[in-house]
Amino acid sequence: MPISTETTVKVADEVWIVTALLHREHPSRADFTVEEIVNRAKSEGINGTYRAGVYVHAQMHCVANLPPKPNRYRMLLETAPGRRRLFRFSDPYDKKREDSKIIPSAEDIPEKYHPLLMWYMNWNDSHTGKTRHFDALLALVGSGRDLWADEHADEYVRRLREDWE
Repeated sequence: MPISTETTVKVADEVWIVTALLHREHPSRADFTVEEIVNRAKSEGINGTYRAGVYVHAQMHCVANLPPKPNRYRMLLETAPGRRRLFRFSDPYDKKREDSKIIPSAEDIPEKYHPLLMWYMNWNDSHTGKTRHFDALLALVGSGRDLWADEHADEYVRRLREDWE
C-alpha cells in the first residue's frame, strides 16, 4: 500500500534509504562519508526538501556502535570517524541500542523504495555468509503497533472475554 503524498518519511528512514541507494549504486565501496549520505539525501529529495536532521541522524542517531543520544536506531555502522555503512545483523553495537530499529517498515516508506528492503536482506546475507530468505510477511512485523496503542494487551484480552460463559 503506497503512502500518501502528505506523509513525511521519518528522518531515520530517509537516512537508511539514501545509504542503501549509495551501497546499491556503488557495490565496490565499503562505506561512505557522512557528507556523501547528506548529499545523496539532498539529491534524492524524498520529502521534497532537505531536512537538517539528516546530518545528525547520519552522524549519530542511526549509528549502532555509538552510544545513543537519545535515539537508539541501529541503521548504520561507523567504520571509521566520519564514515558509515548500513548495519549488518552480525555487527557489534552499543548494548543500549538492543532491540532497536534496523530497517524501515515497508508501510513507512514510499513504495518505490520497497525493493531496497529485499536488496538489503541479500546484501546483508552476502556479507555475513548466512542465507536468510526474505519473508514479506516478516517484514511487516510491528506494522500494526499503533492499532491498540491506547490499550494494554491484557486489558484488551480481558475486554474480549467479558461475555464468555
